[in-house]
Amino acid sequence: MQSTLLYHIKRYFDDGSLQEIKIWSVPKSKDKPHGLKYSFAYIVSGERIICYDNAEGKNDHKHIRNCETPYKFISVDKLWSGFMEDITRFREGEL
Repeated sequence: MQSTLLYHIKRYFDDGSLQEIKIWSVPKSKDKPHGLKYSFAYIVSGERIICYDNAEGKNDHKHIRNCETPYKFISVDKLWSGFMEDITRFREGEL
């Protein structure tokens, strides 16, 4: 699959947790109809706590700790806001 990295950032929080975002442009396909491959991950003490991604053959989904659920992709902006809301909820002890 031909892909082009569009965006990549790592952000470290004061408590040592890490947020890493990667977005690639890819050819549109059945599991990537929007033409994007992405991984939005929040990691605490080496453990992936929150992740929104669309790994090969798995379509759009999210992980909260060890629980994986489908995610309805609408736009990158909505993806970003949902991810950030989950991080905030986790940091406030709600997840």
